[in-house]
Amino acid sequence: MHKLTRPIPPACLCRYDYRTQKWGDVSEGHKGEIWLKIDDMQGKRCAYCEAQIVTTKVGSTAHIEHFEQRKPTASPDKTFLWSNLFGSCNRQSSCGKYKDDQSYTQTVLIKPDIEDPEDFLLFAPDGTVSPRIGLTPMNKHRAMETIRIFNLNASLVEIRKRELKGYIQTAEFLAELFELAAEFEDGLGSYEIELANELAAIQGLPFETAIRHTLCR
Repeated sequence: MHKLTRPIPPACLCRYDYRTQKWGDVSEGHKGEIWLKIDDMQGKRCAYCEAQIVTTKVGSTAHIEHFEQRKPTASPDKTFLWSNLFGSCNRQSSCGKYKDDQSYTQTVLIKPDIEDPEDFLLFAPDGTVSPRIGLTPMNKHRAMETIRIFNLNASLVEIRKRELKGYIQTAEFLAELFELAAEFEDGLGSYEIELANELAAIQGLPFETAIRHTLCR
């Protein structure tokens, strides 16, 4: 989970009104337009777990997710609001679908296009995610609730662990290089170059945030 930059909304959303229409009224063509914008924002990765997702109709592994639920008892007025839409994987055990079955206070959730989740969350090489050390009690509560509501631990731990396995040795090499470089005047330059190269190579990959946290530990 990392900070997202939301592009301008798809024009088709202006054609819908929550007072007279439902999400099911959105045509397949318009959903395709919405997905193009979501892909621009998320890079074909789930907004919450960062797994790779297929966003085309054929072979789809994702759905358009309402951050605030559109059911009558929640936020039906945000059904067609662009700022309320993300792309989520279809896992029942985590992310958007799991969230919608939980009981929670909406305002505690970290919204990745408004706040930077990395200010709250730290991913470990063993695949787990936890609140960052030093958070205020309120922000620690928000981090813990975001982890719980999206179920970012549980089944995702093993998935992330497998993805991170190949980067553990690189992280150890970088740590050794840092220790050696610190002994020499201006020696940190070589470490910084190596780290920058590694970080550039992982941009856009699934679970990029967890990989980056592993490399930078």
